[in-house]
Amino acid sequence: MVSPDTLDHVALWVADRDPIADFVTERVGMHVVDRTDKFTLVGSDARRGKLTLFAAEGPREPGALKHIALRVSSLEEAERELGDDLALERPRDGEVYFDVGEGLRLGLVEAPTDVDYDLDHVALWSSSPKETAAPGPSGMPRVEVGGAFLEFHEGEPGDPERPLLNHLAVKVESVDEHISEAKELGLEIADIVDAPNTYAVFVWGPERVKTEYVEHKPSFSLT
Repeated sequence: MVSPDTLDHVALWVADRDPIADFVTERVGMHVVDRTDKFTLVGSDARRGKLTLFAAEGPREPGALKHIALRVSSLEEAERELGDDLALERPRDGEVYFDVGEGLRLGLVEAPTDVDYDLDHVALWSSSPKETAAPGPSGMPRVEVGGAFLEFHEGEPGDPERPLLNHLAVKVESVDEHISEAKELGLEIADIVDAPNTYAVFVWGPERVKTEYVEHKPSFSLT
């Protein structure tokens, strides 16, 4: 597929979005970018990596999603914002991971970044990780997606009735090019959505992980 500009957002289905939104706005340097009856969009910058929390029936199951990691310039400062009441896992220097709720696990990775709390990587369980991908710090195969990464960990994602992961979204210059390529490659297109501020195609990928290729229209003006 045509190279994406950025990993735009990770969309989740959650039974109670407000506690998760409160956690990331109070402790993880994000703010509410948009809120409707159906979803809450949170991020540190509206034009960088975000989380979309869709309201759904619970309980949810992690399924293919292992964790979502955010990039920070100073892990020491970010940990102070987290507080001292969380159980932190430290698999490597410069990284910490913690549970937020409803099966959602977040991480913080210290690395050079223009925007703190931008998306660093999304870790997915896979029954057949891409062996040709270059390994990341964890030793697992990973592929770059517009400056961020998708990381594939050996494990069974299962097929839960109520998965936590809704879809991954990458920002692209031309959705029509992605539609054409998806058809040429024989990929399954789940939906095409022409909204007031965005134009997007949703494509089913391995492990039934859905990816949105989204184009921002000139009217796009989230803050």
